[in-house]
Amino acid sequence: MSGLSLAGFISPAIGNLTFLREVDFSHNKLQGSIPREVGHLKRLVYLSLEFNHLNGEIPEELSNCSNLQEIAFTANNITGEIPVSLGDTKNLISLHLAYNLLIGGIPASLGNISTLKVLSLQHNKLKGTIPSSLGKLSNLEYMYIGINKLSGSVPPVHNFSSLLVLDAAENQLSGNLPPEIGCTCPNLEAIFIGLNQLTGEILRSISNISSLELFDIALNGFTGSVLENMGNLRNLLVLTISGNYLGSGKPGDLSFLSSLSNCSRLQSLSINYNHLYGVIPDSIANFSIWLEELLMGDNQIFVRIPHGIGNLINLDFMEMKGTFIAGEIPISIGNLQNLEGLYLGFNHLSGKIPSSIGNLSRLSDLDLSNNKFAGAIPLSLKQCTNLQKLDLSTNNLNGSIPYQLFGAFERLIHLNLSHNSFTDSLPSDMRSMKNLVEFYFHNNNFHGEIPMTLGESLELTTLFMQKNSFHGTIPQSFASLRSLENLDLSNNNFSGTIPPELQKLPFLVRLNLSFNQLEGEVPKKGLPKCFSEKPKEKGKVLSTKTIIAIIISVLLGSILVVLLVYHSLRHKARRGTFMPSSLFDNGCLRLSYKELLECTHGFASSNLIGTGSFGSVYKGVLYQHEKPLAVKVLNLRNHGAARSNEFKALVFEFMPNGSLESWLHEQHDQSRYLNFAQRLDIAIDMANAIDYLHHGCETMVVHCDLKPSNVLLDDDMVAHVADFGLAKLLSTVTSNIGSDQTGSSLIKGTIGYVAPEYGMNGSVSPEGDIYSYGIMLFEMITGRRPTCDLFHDGLSLHNFCKMALQEGLKEIFDVRLVEEIGVNWKRIRNKPNMEAEIWECFVSFTKIGVSCSTEVATDRLRIRDAIIELHATKARLLRTGFYGRDNR
Repeated sequence: MSGLSLAGFISPAIGNLTFLREVDFSHNKLQGSIPREVGHLKRLVYLSLEFNHLNGEIPEELSNCSNLQEIAFTANNITGEIPVSLGDTKNLISLHLAYNLLIGGIPASLGNISTLKVLSLQHNKLKGTIPSSLGKLSNLEYMYIGINKLSGSVPPVHNFSSLLVLDAAENQLSGNLPPEIGCTCPNLEAIFIGLNQLTGEILRSISNISSLELFDIALNGFTGSVLENMGNLRNLLVLTISGNYLGSGKPGDLSFLSSLSNCSRLQSLSINYNHLYGVIPDSIANFSIWLEELLMGDNQIFVRIPHGIGNLINLDFMEMKGTFIAGEIPISIGNLQNLEGLYLGFNHLSGKIPSSIGNLSRLSDLDLSNNKFAGAIPLSLKQCTNLQKLDLSTNNLNGSIPYQLFGAFERLIHLNLSHNSFTDSLPSDMRSMKNLVEFYFHNNNFHGEIPMTLGESLELTTLFMQKNSFHGTIPQSFASLRSLENLDLSNNNFSGTIPPELQKLPFLVRLNLSFNQLEGEVPKKGLPKCFSEKPKEKGKVLSTKTIIAIIISVLLGSILVVLLVYHSLRHKARRGTFMPSSLFDNGCLRLSYKELLECTHGFASSNLIGTGSFGSVYKGVLYQHEKPLAVKVLNLRNHGAARSNEFKALVFEFMPNGSLESWLHEQHDQSRYLNFAQRLDIAIDMANAIDYLHHGCETMVVHCDLKPSNVLLDDDMVAHVADFGLAKLLSTVTSNIGSDQTGSSLIKGTIGYVAPEYGMNGSVSPEGDIYSYGIMLFEMITGRRPTCDLFHDGLSLHNFCKMALQEGLKEIFDVRLVEEIGVNWKRIRNKPNMEAEIWECFVSFTKIGVSCSTEVATDRLRIRDAIIELHATKARLLRTGFYGRDNR
């Protein structure tokens, strides 16, 4: 009875079915606890309740089912401790308890189940040590205990001869792996022990595990040498030893690299952030042709990059920053035509930048900064039309910059040419660089005038031109740079009058015009004139209903601020970046009216972002902080007040990447394209936000107007759910439903996204938000709005996708996603299963949308289940290697 959308509770009467051998209620919507009467089923062999909404504890009585071979409770909300009595299920083969809320320790009694092959306990809240009794499980093949809070050491593994996978990552384990692991676990295929507190040397016996495919010990405290005979692991696919203290600081630390040429299947090698010392051996040319990732930075690597690096033709990411590599970049680098990221900054590289680098047509990030390169920028670089970040700063480069380069870099966002010896003038036509956000070319020998067309780079936030020999006037076109935050023109030969239009740039926080021959008034960020309108003596008296409406509006707004701050900090923490702590007072930003007036230039119309039913939103920048803010000024007049002596505004993080709507549907802007991995991340972000609204607040919040235009994207493309103008506190709505007003009069939304029950006087519920979320998933995967002309005469976006899934049609998917697979066909054809896996990820994404947007509200997928399934889809996508690394 799996996957039938069964709802309700499991009846205790199930205990009367004493002849039952198999129970499979997986992938349904069952809730409540597991009845203790299950323990009466003495003949039961198979019990699967995974992917439901079950809560409560695991019943002790399960141990009475002496014939049980499999227990599967994955992905529920089961709480409490793992019953000690489970150790009495002597015939158990598989125990799946992952993705729950289990606490306590791992019972030592589980070591008594000699038949156990699969132990899956990951992603719970388990504490304590790993019981040594588990070492008796001689038939165990899969041990998943990662993402818990386990501590202590890894116990002996003398009897683990059948073990295939050991996953203990993201715990608090210390010590080292058991020294016998390489001898007693000869069949291991994967070891995941990253993100712990393990120490000591890499065990020599590891090299005996010839079946090992994945070895990940990143972010621990391992020391000593890397095994010179690592090459014995001929089946190795992934070797990740980053973020440790490996290496002696003496020559020979990198000798193990030569042996890796025996690993003919190797796809990813990460040894960065260690203390490894030595020379990259020429034998790197013999590495696996399938190698896609090579991370070696932040070590003490000397001499040169071997010419043979050009043999690694499938590399898409190469990072050697912060080492001591010298010499020239080998011409053979041009053979790496799949390369998307090349990071060689902070080294001692010299000579000219090879012209062969122009062969890297897929390159998006190129960092050659802080080296000793000389000569001119090769003209061939114009062929790298996908470049988004180019950093050539702090070198000895000279000559003029070919004007053809500026015409080729239409996608360029970050350009840093500073601290070189470039001469000549800038090209007069720079209009193609319309997406440029940061432009650094200070500390050079540029001369001539600033081209007027630079004023057409409307996304520009930072422009550093200081310490050159520019002359002429400051272009009037700079008045068009409405996003400009930092402008430094100091130490040049500019003359004429300072354009007064600079005063009107709304976000300018840093301006340096010193050491020029300019005249006129220096723009300054003065306060606008105060409004002197006297308040009227009398105003309309607010009704009780109006006061309640205002209170609810302000309360919802306050909740919005908390949500945005919480999710912003949570997502920033995930990537290691934070908003400045000084910006907040006890977690919330508190500003005076004067500060808001200043940062928005008197709430100028030029700073207006948008207007809604509850007020207007302005972009602003505080003088002492660089990050822009969004200021929503509440309009109390809209709620019946003639005037108010109170000024109410909400301040939250500004979202520079706009809305999801613009990324999905602005077809004319080719730079605004989301690949499938990005869409998947955004879907997960939205689901996390909805889950927090529905389950993380003291009072449930129902958004009531979820749609792509209300999903905003920050600097890192993290999605934030916004615009709570129609949101309802569930307790408030419930109390109002019994009033004279009908449910439909209380509920608003957007056509195409609003749940069908809302149109039939249905009351507000979290299932309404889940319906809207499902429609957004369809829109993200198909590129079609729910109001598209295609959908009429009973055909909806939901039915369109559901029917296509049943018939196995691929035509429903966004043509840009399909084209992306076509463009990468060369990579796909070398991996026969990759294309099928990617299509399956598309299908899985669509199925989640179908489950979320069913017509009957109670049949819809729970948001927490959607999150689990989305993460499973993401894991599947990352395993294909199609998108290289995790997008974030």
